[in-house]
Amino acid sequence: MKTKFITCLALFGIIIISSCNNNSKENKIENMTAEKNSEKASDSAFVRGSECDVKLDKIHFTKSINGADTLAKVDEKKNIQFHVGEKKDYFSDPDNKLSNTSAPILLSKIDNTKPFTLTAKVSPEFTAGGLYNAGVLYLYVHDNFYQKFCFEQDERGNHRIVTVRTIGTSDDNNHDVVKGKTVYMKISSDTQTVASYYSLDNKTWQMVRLYKNNYPAELWGGISSQCPVEKGTTSYFEEISLEEKSVKDFRLGI
Repeated sequence: MKTKFITCLALFGIIIISSCNNNSKENKIENMTAEKNSEKASDSAFVRGSECDVKLDKIHFTKSINGADTLAKVDEKKNIQFHVGEKKDYFSDPDNKLSNTSAPILLSKIDNTKPFTLTAKVSPEFTAGGLYNAGVLYLYVHDNFYQKFCFEQDERGNHRIVTVRTIGTSDDNNHDVVKGKTVYMKISSDTQTVASYYSLDNKTWQMVRLYKNNYPAELWGGISSQCPVEKGTTSYFEEISLEEKSVKDFRLGI
């Protein structure tokens, strides 16, 4: 009798443990599915701006954020003079004190399932009081998921290469000081990797940032001018292009 009782008790324990394990597995699967769905939703491209039609020789801008198409003037050489008003920036501050998504951005759609390279010769309007004035290249999914690549004036008045990547909140990376007013800038991807480069002569390139391409298939690339502090500024963009190819050497940028 005692043996039967012990056997029944053991079987009951096995049933309870099996049930708990099954519930645990089911909960784990449900949580993983929820996380994937959440991640997929958050990574979906959403451009909150308006449609536009700014067509150059090697790039076609079809989306405008914050009225960018009314501020970017195309000259006879197919270059862009991009004016921006006061206190215009794109940055999601970790403590929200400096958060600002008012800068105008011109965007062109990118098929991120294929390689791409976005390039421009950039000349911001640097002034004595123009703290953080910059000409900017963008990779953009939505306001909480983007990269900007800046030729920017820093706190000491230096002209500096800066990258900012926003995934919910923005990081802020100051790179090389450039002794000049103009640089060539490009962002390139082979579908797996994204890297940002600058050059003084459009021949020798310096890599400043590289990371995994975790952007969705629908991605947008573009240009902007920013003026977070001063009353306004103008950036000049020349030789702007968006090509379906990547650099061959991600360290050398060529």
